[in-house]
Amino acid sequence: MAKDKVVLAYSGGLDTSIIIHWLKENYNYDVICVCGDVGQGKETEGLEERAKRTGALKCYIADLRDEYVKDYIFPTLKSGAVYEGKYLLGTSHARPIIAKTLVDIAHKEGAVAICHGATGKGNDQVRFELTIKALDPSLKIIAPWRIWDIKSREDAVDYAEKNGIECPVTKKELYSRDRNIWHISHEGVDLEDPWNEPQYDSLLKLGVSPEQAPDEAEYVEIGFESGEPVSVNGEKLAPRPLVEKLNALGGKHGVGIADIVEDRLVGMKSRGVYETPGGTILYTAIQELEYLCLDRDTQAFKRQSAIKFSELVYDGKWFTALREAMSAMYDEMEKPVTGTVRLKLYKGQCIPAGAKSPYSLYNEDIASFGDSHELYSHKDSEGFINLFGLPLKVRAMMKAKNGIKD
Repeated sequence: MAKDKVVLAYSGGLDTSIIIHWLKENYNYDVICVCGDVGQGKETEGLEERAKRTGALKCYIADLRDEYVKDYIFPTLKSGAVYEGKYLLGTSHARPIIAKTLVDIAHKEGAVAICHGATGKGNDQVRFELTIKALDPSLKIIAPWRIWDIKSREDAVDYAEKNGIECPVTKKELYSRDRNIWHISHEGVDLEDPWNEPQYDSLLKLGVSPEQAPDEAEYVEIGFESGEPVSVNGEKLAPRPLVEKLNALGGKHGVGIADIVEDRLVGMKSRGVYETPGGTILYTAIQELEYLCLDRDTQAFKRQSAIKFSELVYDGKWFTALREAMSAMYDEMEKPVTGTVRLKLYKGQCIPAGAKSPYSLYNEDIASFGDSHELYSHKDSEGFINLFGLPLKVRAMMKAKNGIKD
C-alpha cells in the first residue's frame, strides 16, 4: 500500500536534517521536502541530493525570491512597520510565503500533513501554523520540537551522529541563523547573555562592523514611485536586484546592524543581532520622501498604524482580513510618495542628504521668513492662536473664579 505523505519545511540545516529520519521512524510517512528559496544564497546548493540521501522521497526547491520582495517585503516597507523600534521583520514576513508554498505543494502531492522544524519557544511555529490554518485547515500539522525527547541543539547533533545523518552543524558552531534576501539573524551561544557585546568581526555575514567600514563616505540616490523603490543612482532595477544592490552597498559601510532584546509572541524575551543593510537604507529613504509628500495627519496616522502592522506581521497574521485591508490603505496613502532621496553612508550611519519630489508639499514661498501675502500673512496667526488657545483660556478663567490654585 502507498504510504501517506508529509510535506516538510526543509532548510538542510541541523533540525530539518534529523526530522526526515524522525518522521520516517515515528510516522512511517513518505517525506516530501520543500525548501522555499527566499534568498538564502549558497545554503540551497545541493539540498535536493542531501534530502534524498537522508531519506526524503522528493525535494522541491521553490524560487520565491522575486515574489517575496514584491508581495511581502515592499508592502511592509510601505507601511513603515518596525517591530519594537529596531527589527525590520526579515524572518517574520518570509514565513508566510514559505508556508503558502508548503500548502501548495501539499495539495499537488496529495499530502495529509505538513511538518516544520520551528521550536516550541519561538515565533516561527505560530507563523507557519497560522498560515496553514488560513489556507487549508484540513492539513495536519506536525511540530517535532513539541513532541520528541531532543531538548537542545547539542542533543540534535548527538541524534544525527547516532543515526548516521549528514550534519551541517557542529557543536563548536551553534549560532542559530536565518538568512534571506532581506536580512540575516543571529541568535544563541554568547548572544544569550545581553551583557555580552556581539563579536561583530566574526559574527557578521552581510557586511562589516562600522569600525571596519571605509573611511570615506559614499552617496546613494534611491528613486521611488508610489512608495515603491524603483532605481538606485538613476539605474532602473527590478525589486530583487534593487534590494541585492543595496545590501552590498549597505554592508560595505556597516549599515543596518541591530542588537535587540525583543518580546517574542510566546511570552519570553530573546536577544538577537540582525543585519539588514539594504532594508535600513530603504526605510530611511522612504521616510525622508514621506516628510515631503505626506501631510501631517497622514504621517501621524501612518506612524501609529505601523505599530499594529508590525505586530500583525511579527505574529504571523499575514493572511488575515486586517493585514490585507491595511496594505490596501498604505497603497492609497503612498500614491504621492514619488521622487528621489539622496543618502550618505558612513561608518554604520545612513544620513539623509537631500530629497525631491514632483508631489512635494513643501512650499518655499510659505516656509520662508518673509511675508507670503495671499498664501500666508504673519497677521493671520493672531486669530488662529486665539481660537486654538480658547479652551486653555476658558479653563484658566474657571479656576480663577473658583479660587483653584495649581
